[in-house]
Amino acid sequence: MANAKEIKRKIGSIKNTWKITKAMELISTVKMKKAQDLALEKRWFVLEMLKIFLRVEDYLAKYPLFSKNESKKWKTLWIVITSNKWLCWGYNVNVMKRVSAYVKETWENIDYISIWRKAAQFIAKTWNNLIADFTEKFTDNIWPIFTKKISNLIVEEYLSGKYNKVVIFYNYYVNTIKQIAVSEIFLPIESEEIKQYLYDILWYDDSLQKELESMWWHAEYDVEPNPKELMKWVIPMILDMMFYDTLLNAKASEHSSRMVAMKSAKDNSNRIAKTLTTKYNKARQAAITTEVSEITAGVESMKG
Repeated sequence: MANAKEIKRKIGSIKNTWKITKAMELISTVKMKKAQDLALEKRWFVLEMLKIFLRVEDYLAKYPLFSKNESKKWKTLWIVITSNKWLCWGYNVNVMKRVSAYVKETWENIDYISIWRKAAQFIAKTWNNLIADFTEKFTDNIWPIFTKKISNLIVEEYLSGKYNKVVIFYNYYVNTIKQIAVSEIFLPIESEEIKQYLYDILWYDDSLQKELESMWWHAEYDVEPNPKELMKWVIPMILDMMFYDTLLNAKASEHSSRMVAMKSAKDNSNRIAKTLTTKYNKARQAAITTEVSEITAGVESMKG
């Protein structure tokens, strides 16, 4: 019966694991949905940004953020976005692999900015130059007021002439079960990229279709103080929004990855618990059969 007791103890442990992983799966599902909803809430703001952008894009050719800095040709700034915790399958590992592969492909001198703890730990372990770490600034709740501080720092560093380009590494959210580690050039940027980004956000919203169609035939009007001055305010706002969107995308990917990982762990726990329950029932039945046989043998021996 000792074997049956050990199996029963394991069953209890596995069932506790099942409860924990199920709770974590549900929490990740809620958080993923929240990140998706935040990404959708900005559509009317994006519409107004697009209207203004279409009026000033002719003046963007010589804007500093749209041209490469040639003073430090081989120096780049990398932004690495991971999570604060593990238990999200290959979410962090895939980003780190992407960074490592990119390092092998380039001869550039690299500085890093880390967002969330696992990125900072990875950069520290690989002895790279970390100029800023925003691990403590963020939780699962991402607010534009915080992301704006990072995007402003990125723009300031780029405009200082120290870097030829800025590259962001993160997990791109494809769907609930698929996230891809990508590297995207954030700066310099082209006007067509901004326009495409804004259109992609709006195009699948039926409520905005008439507004979008009317913008192709927009009338000319005067802008005060002037388009060049307006551009200095509009472009940084759009870049802030693009970076905020990237963080939301990364966070949705993290929660999706963790949700799938916890579901897999939960299903495995359930399967192991069923297997152990079968073994327990067999061991218990064997113990009962042995006891009955011993009692029967004892009775028979007394009769003799």
